[in-house]
Amino acid sequence: MSTTLTKTQRHVGSGKDPVVDFKSVSKTFDGEYNVVERLNLEVNSGEFLTILGPSGSGKTTTLMMLAGFENPTEGEIFLNGRSLRKIPPFKRNIGVVFQNYALFPHKTVGENIAFSLRRRKLPRSTISQKVSAILKLVELEGFENRNVNQLSGGQQQRVALARALVFEPSLVLMDEPLGSLDRKLREQMQLEIKRLHRACGMALVYVTHDQGEALTMSDRIAILHDARLQQVGTPREIYEHPVNLFVAKFIGQNNALSGSVQCLNGNTCMVKLDTGQVITARGNGSLSVGNRTFVCVRPEKITIEGCNGNHTNSLHGTVTELIYFGDHFRVCVEVAGQGAVMAIHRQHMDGIRVRPGLEVQLKWESEHCTALGATASSPRVMRSYIPESD
Repeated sequence: MSTTLTKTQRHVGSGKDPVVDFKSVSKTFDGEYNVVERLNLEVNSGEFLTILGPSGSGKTTTLMMLAGFENPTEGEIFLNGRSLRKIPPFKRNIGVVFQNYALFPHKTVGENIAFSLRRRKLPRSTISQKVSAILKLVELEGFENRNVNQLSGGQQQRVALARALVFEPSLVLMDEPLGSLDRKLREQMQLEIKRLHRACGMALVYVTHDQGEALTMSDRIAILHDARLQQVGTPREIYEHPVNLFVAKFIGQNNALSGSVQCLNGNTCMVKLDTGQVITARGNGSLSVGNRTFVCVRPEKITIEGCNGNHTNSLHGTVTELIYFGDHFRVCVEVAGQGAVMAIHRQHMDGIRVRPGLEVQLKWESEHCTALGATASSPRVMRSYIPESD
């Protein structure tokens, strides 16, 4: 197996020669409705890219086209610069891990892992060496003669990973691989997959509907909704700079306040809320004066104070509920005039004593909220990738 990737190798996303390149790819099963529409997306060498979206967004179909189990209706998919249109799945040299593992129940761990190597007609000694090396990598040494039905769910998942990695593909695809595991084991396997990715150095395309999983595991995230690509960016870009209302509401919790754009000044946007109050927010470059908008602010960016004092961005409301989550409290506040309840996260209940029925003032900084279009429109896709320090 290859050596551990350097920091420079792992932070990719703008390379000149992508491993995978979707060019205007569309897919329809009935000739009328597109399950994937005009997809343009690159996956670069050594990159961990997650395709994220709700059920029916087209993410699994995208993966199946790349694997060769479905054919694009329009457009082309390139792997290492070569069109995949006429290349069958078994000749694409792609490792695939499915949610149900797809292991051979009548074969041992070693036989399952060696299957792809035997199909490639490698010498027995080479197969034995590679199986031993990958078992060590996935921490299953001594399990080669164990029947897969005797393994736990987490161990079976490791075997599936080993089988996908053993022939050293340049690309590995994973379709909801942790969906059947309990939460604790799922979190453990997230770290395990990240470790294996760094150790092996291949490009990895990971499909999930779990936002937390995507944020913690990925170099970049591609968000699909209604068959179309909504945004591509690092987890930080996606979370802190959503390009439309769907992304803002789909990734984590977000409070959305409705209003109209009153003034634009560079990247700053003044919004008159439906309550009549004017607040400032970041604009995303797609708004004009007079447009309807939603101002989105994350729960952890809001502070709670007494009703005295003034602040550029503040709203008054009444605490309706207090929910304990262990590592934080969620405070629910009904905002006057908005007809909505805002969520605020607090790690400690210090300062003002918050309780249901208390009148409070909510405050946040302008740079911590974004004004987004209130109507559906073609998404502006972010293609930039800025390496973050480890």
